[in-house]
Amino acid sequence: KDRPGQPPSETDHLGAAPPQPPDCRNRRRPKPKIRSKQISNLPLNQTEMKKHPDNGAIASSSKIRFEHSEESDESSSGEEEVDIENELADIPFEELQKARSDGTLAVHRKSNSEKKSKRANKNRPVEMSSKKPVSRFREVVQVPKKVVRDPRFESLCGKLDVEGFKKRYNFMFEETLPAEKAELQKLLKSSKDPEVIKELKNRISSIEKQLKSDSARHRDTQILAEHKKKEREAAKQGKRPFYLKKSEIRKQRLIEKYNDLKASGKLDSYLEKRRRRNAAKDRRFMPYSRPTNEE
Repeated sequence: KDRPGQPPSETDHLGAAPPQPPDCRNRRRPKPKIRSKQISNLPLNQTEMKKHPDNGAIASSSKIRFEHSEESDESSSGEEEVDIENELADIPFEELQKARSDGTLAVHRKSNSEKKSKRANKNRPVEMSSKKPVSRFREVVQVPKKVVRDPRFESLCGKLDVEGFKKRYNFMFEETLPAEKAELQKLLKSSKDPEVIKELKNRISSIEKQLKSDSARHRDTQILAEHKKKEREAAKQGKRPFYLKKSEIRKQRLIEKYNDLKASGKLDSYLEKRRRRNAAKDRRFMPYSRPTNEE
């Protein structure tokens, strides 16, 4: 029990004194770790401590405390130097040498993702890491890149002479394709296999389209040549030139075709065929009749 005149002691209900908090005065706080990128923040050694005596004197004025702080600083600096040396061991020597030559003490460590494989010379192979597995589809022998040259847009092939090209290859539309069409028509009459017949019909239709497009192109060139001839004569008289559009060329082509059909007597059959074709096109877009439920 407590004596009279004295303050009561701090005890719990069982009579035992509560645990006291630890004395934090003698405990040393851990110093923050120095970053590996900054070599300029290294701790001072003994020679530098002699040059700067104020660093130790700031902590305390007594000799014992000064020696104790000096020993603790040396132990902590030794541990930090070991950590920095371990971290700097991973940095390549070239980067350290570059940092020294530039006069900068900070060394930046590059991540592995930023490292790209480069070749010392364009004729040498790329140096790859031996730790990574080589793919099966690796290009062992480096073949020079294939350069595709289009003669239509290549200056080395010269300029295209349209009239000369038509004169040189005019035999294809006048002799070769008509002869091939006649031969295919003979084979079509004698063949009985449905697949062969279908293939022959497709080839004949493609030849007919080629001949038709060539004749239309030939008419367009004739129309343009006649129009240019007229415009030259008009320009000599002081008139302004008029350039034909594609729509005007198409109209003149239809007029010439109409006159040719009328002269040959095939105009009525041609118009009847066009009416049936247009009626079939219109019939495709007409809606079907809905079924009615008759009850």
